[in-house]
Amino acid sequence: HYFSTGKENKNSSPEIILGSELAKNLGVKPGSSLRLVAPSGSPTPLGLIPRMQRFSVIGTYTSGMYQYDSALAYTTLAAAQKFFALPAQVSGIAVEVTNIYDSGEIAKEIQQELAYPYWARDWISMNRNLFAALKLERITMFIILALIIMVAAFNIISTLIMVVMEKHKEIAILKTMGLSASRVMRIFVWEGMIIGFAGTLLGLAGSLVICELLKRYDFITLPGDVYYFETSLPVDLQLFHLAATAALSLVLAFIATLYPSYRASRLLPAEALRYE
Repeated sequence: HYFSTGKENKNSSPEIILGSELAKNLGVKPGSSLRLVAPSGSPTPLGLIPRMQRFSVIGTYTSGMYQYDSALAYTTLAAAQKFFALPAQVSGIAVEVTNIYDSGEIAKEIQQELAYPYWARDWISMNRNLFAALKLERITMFIILALIIMVAAFNIISTLIMVVMEKHKEIAILKTMGLSASRVMRIFVWEGMIIGFAGTLLGLAGSLVICELLKRYDFITLPGDVYYFETSLPVDLQLFHLAATAALSLVLAFIATLYPSYRASRLLPAEALRYE
């Protein structure tokens, strides 16, 4: 969290700290005063009257989470209880855990102990929409990557077919000299695999360089109003993902070589040399 403080509060009004985006939307800054209206009014003979109170803004905070920075404000417990007319009461309790990934099990245990009408939520369930969006984005990126690799595989197919068409005379001569169909097929398989291996190697090297640059320099910034938090694009290189991508690329490259190689191996010398 990042805090920005203002001048010392010399008024008798309670103090409040606003999220940076909330302060920007309200047009206030540290040192300003703010009038808040409670959601429930005060009962009077004339009916409910809105309950209002003035607070002094002593600072702002930036958590990096847009939904928090644009909606949350913090004040003292006593000031909040007085403002919401909840003497000696609280509406919720936050529990900090040692391992954040154990929060789901701990929330279940708390829920079982307290039971209805109390309920417990962990940070994963509170941000379920965010994680669902991230999961969908990850699946989409995988599909896009797979399509790119498929396009590269088709390029290998077209390249090898062109080579077979251009070298049909040489292939025919080699087969006439006794080269077997399996060896002809093996030659073109190896040629396609060399192309696929070179492309995979260059792609991995380029991705490593780009990822390292993204980690060192903030070239891409994620807008908070779209991605829930405003930060630079995070980069997390995992060896498994790199190996899986390389393996998938090589497998598709191998599959792409089969048809052109088979076509070259089935070439008939008499047909190829008929018009030569």
